[in-house]
Amino acid sequence: MQLRRTAWVLMTSIGFAVGVAGCNSQTLTNAQTPQVETPTQSPERQPDVVYVPTPQEVVDEMLTLAKVTKDDVIYDLGSGDGRIPITAAQKYGARGIGIDINPERIREANENAQKAGVTDRVQFLQQDLFQSDFSEATVVTLYLLPELNVKLRPQLFKQLKPGTRVVSHDFDMGDWKPDRVVQTQEGSTIYYWVIPEQIPANLRDTDSNT
Repeated sequence: MQLRRTAWVLMTSIGFAVGVAGCNSQTLTNAQTPQVETPTQSPERQPDVVYVPTPQEVVDEMLTLAKVTKDDVIYDLGSGDGRIPITAAQKYGARGIGIDINPERIREANENAQKAGVTDRVQFLQQDLFQSDFSEATVVTLYLLPELNVKLRPQLFKQLKPGTRVVSHDFDMGDWKPDRVVQTQEGSTIYYWVIPEQIPANLRDTDSNT
């Protein structure tokens, strides 16, 4: 009887020791495992304007006013569904680059380029206009708001070569007077500028401090 009791006490002690050892092992493992936090992604900046497409008739007028040829590189700032670069590629054989911050618009533009068969001549970039490089452009097209045009103005003067044409649908560039203004039959206004050799005196100080 005494022998059985001794054996039972010994087995209980061993079981307890194993349990404690297992618990300590698990605690040690948890303590040694680094806690990896899932990185939080900052949300994308929202578009500055609500997307409203430029009517196709106005697109044609803009490209005609800019005298686009096959040698031109058109940058459409806020390119939406891609119709301006696509039309420039289809109609004139020009190369077109569209920039838009909205990924949905970029997807739509790429689909439209594929349908039009001009994927070899156009490209669409999901970027913030104010952080983009469009220095290779020979023509820049816009359909933004007046305050955004003015905000972009220093970037245009800094990046674009003299002689580059800038065409805006419906909105001007503030104190930078256009070289031409055209009223379309559809009731739209098209503004046309050419980048000068020197920034106009009335814009020099304001744009350099922007």
